[in-house]
Amino acid sequence: MERKTIGIVLVVIGVIMMIYTGFNYVTTEKVVELGPLQINKEESHPVQWSPIVGGILLVGGIIIIVTSKNK
Repeated sequence: MERKTIGIVLVVIGVIMMIYTGFNYVTTEKVVELGPLQINKEESHPVQWSPIVGGILLVGGIIIIVTSKNK
């Protein structure tokens, strides 16, 4: 993969991480099962990151794009 392509990918990921600072996913766990009766528990798991991480990726991608040599 070329350096310029890697830089563009880092810039895109950095912008996305600055806009969306996290997401949630839900897991379902079976608590009780008595014959046909089931009791389930849904639990939300947040995944968060700082927008600073996205900014670092953005700046790093820009630096890689600028410093890559054109053939």
